[in-house]
Amino acid sequence: MLKVENLQSGYGPMQVLWGPDIQVKPGTITSLLGPNGAGKSTLLWTILGAVRPWEGKIFFEGEDVTFEPTHKKADRGLVMVPEGKHLFKEMTVYENLLMGAYRKGAQEEKEANLELVYSLFPILSERRTQRAGFLSGGQQQMVTIGRALMARPRLLMMDEPSQGLAPKIVMEIFETVEKLKEEIGLTILLVEQNASASLEAADYVYVMHEGVIMAEGTPEEIEASHEIKEAYLGI
Repeated sequence: MLKVENLQSGYGPMQVLWGPDIQVKPGTITSLLGPNGAGKSTLLWTILGAVRPWEGKIFFEGEDVTFEPTHKKADRGLVMVPEGKHLFKEMTVYENLLMGAYRKGAQEEKEANLELVYSLFPILSERRTQRAGFLSGGQQQMVTIGRALMARPRLLMMDEPSQGLAPKIVMEIFETVEKLKEEIGLTILLVEQNASASLEAADYVYVMHEGVIMAEGTPEEIEASHEIKEAYLGI
């Protein structure tokens, strides 16, 4: 579904990505792991088009989308859950969710999408008239994920969805991520610092360090390598 070849990008004169190649197959969870500053978020933003690629190719569903603007990629169903939530805190939960239904196809299926979000996160239905800024951190993350689902994504990129959350909420978020794959067949590219939870959820794993893919394989293969875990994952 997604193929990245020799992708290079950065900010101003500073190069961050040094040619990573990754592939995300339909209906799978692909985890991208690595320490802080490894370039994981930059990779997602470059795929999305918010950071312009310097070199390399990005293919989505077989088509070259390397230099397509972000809104056109979103129209194709390439959607991102950003790190740090970025909610409209003075707006209600319901209003925040509706902000995700901007695509024409998503507008037409707005009510069905809302039902899906509320079935995944029942607390959001209970709090739908509450302002988002008054929710707990875990509930805000649920709204962020729900808003992305309102866009009817074909591939959902998630940047550190468990950041700053209590262990119990982290478990719930990862259970939801797995449910999205198992129950609705959503394809997910997951960037996470929580290596243990990511390895458990993933079908395939890439390990990034200083803008380069240092290792890849099944979760079992990554788990079996003490060198990789100690050098890049801290586990």
